[in-house]
Amino acid sequence: MENRKKYLKNIKRVVVKVGSSSLALQKGGLDIDNMEKFTGGVSRMAEKGIEAVIVTSGAIAAGLRCLNILNKPGDINLLQAAASIGQVELMKTYSNLFSRHGLKIGQILLTHEDTTRRKQYLNIKNTIENLIKLKIIPVINENDSVATDEIKFGDNDRLAGVVSSLTEADILIILSDIDGMYDRDPRTNSNANLISQIDSINEDIEKLAGGIGSAYGSGGMATKMKAAKVCTFSGIGMVIANSREPDVLRKIISGENIGTFFVPQTSKKVRGVKKWIAFGVRTKGSIVIDRGAEDAIVNKGRSILPVGVIEINGKFSRGDTLKVYSLDSKLIAKGISSFSSEDINKVKGKNKNQILEEMGSSMCCEIIHRDNLVVFGG
Repeated sequence: MENRKKYLKNIKRVVVKVGSSSLALQKGGLDIDNMEKFTGGVSRMAEKGIEAVIVTSGAIAAGLRCLNILNKPGDINLLQAAASIGQVELMKTYSNLFSRHGLKIGQILLTHEDTTRRKQYLNIKNTIENLIKLKIIPVINENDSVATDEIKFGDNDRLAGVVSSLTEADILIILSDIDGMYDRDPRTNSNANLISQIDSINEDIEKLAGGIGSAYGSGGMATKMKAAKVCTFSGIGMVIANSREPDVLRKIISGENIGTFFVPQTSKKVRGVKKWIAFGVRTKGSIVIDRGAEDAIVNKGRSILPVGVIEINGKFSRGDTLKVYSLDSKLIAKGISSFSSEDINKVKGKNKNQILEEMGSSMCCEIIHRDNLVVFGG
């Protein structure tokens, strides 16, 4: 285990995700005292020249309070109405609190659908960059007032991971109502120990992730693990910490041993279009490849050829994004398909000579070309 200070030198840009449990009171409505502490911490970072992007929850909690509804309802229409009302209250509060420090904010509302088209993905990036250049703090939330299950990120932890990758942040800080990740559930086991640092996310670490936490939130440790995967793969460190820890942001940035730190993969940073393939666009299907093809893409930098494909799942068109699985059902890559599902069925498992003889040269190209393939590992 290495000292986390090694990874926190020369921090220039920070994405801070603050959850509903840190923004909402138990009785409902916004926790102004904690928001004041949080905005003060972000403002002190700005004074030191550190660029901050905020991914916030709290709109539904604020809206339910305005509607005098004490418990989070299951009715999607009511939740969307609460989000619409609460977003206004949330941003007004942020604006007032940051103005005390001479700072302005800019609102960005997103759904997952906004990142699936390359042009919009780049437009989001440009908007954030322009706000930062203008010394305005971007405050980002999922657009819960219009989002449905098909276009939702599903939680702001995952959204924060995507934003961190998109903006090429140096670190993502997730502030919640827990001190970090434990080796067992601290709510049910008094012998649970805080894990200070996670060097790699393996199967054992993933098993430790639990379910939804607060009454108003939609995430939990499992969603934070998804964010950690996005960040560490993109060469970005991530910290989970308790928002109510005094001076929490300063302590994290200075490298103090607080919360749980996820070590970034610094050996291979993913940039450009491959980052969009990996985290922005939705997949429409999947393929399973044999051991030879797995070795070729993981260890030799090759494309995926028809001969290595043994199974396809889903119905998709040429240009759609696919997940690529190994024989043992492990996700090892994502990429843009050069074939439809129907055409892959015609050529899968066949070598070049067989395809030439049966179908001609037009069917001999790669299933997924290396330039359109993001490999997560074998």
